[in-house]
Amino acid sequence: MWDLEELKTHREIVAQLDLEMTPEKAVETFLEWGTGWARKNDFVRYSGQESYYFVVYDWEKPLRLTLIRRDMKEMDEIAQIDAPEELIQKAIDEGGRKPGVGVYAINDELKDWLKNTLNC
Repeated sequence: MWDLEELKTHREIVAQLDLEMTPEKAVETFLEWGTGWARKNDFVRYSGQESYYFVVYDWEKPLRLTLIRRDMKEMDEIAQIDAPEELIQKAIDEGGRKPGVGVYAINDELKDWLKNTLNC
């Protein structure tokens, strides 16, 4: 699994990051085919379409960002990024506690931090 420095060398991946993707939206986009009409144009259009996005797992200590690659068939964790823990905790708090879930989207502050850190 890549760390921050390794991810920085993969500019082709950094260029494809979807900082607006959330865990919930990823499931709807790639796994729930029957609800495409309700999402307007926000669904998979062709085989091989993929997304790269960050999530936070609240059970990890220390807290960090995990970069996910998802397509219609599978999901891979490809990087774990150490970010300021107070920003990650704030994203968890803003997401609201979800008992038994523990997977959170990144918030605007983490998006800004990633843009600056990854120069994207």
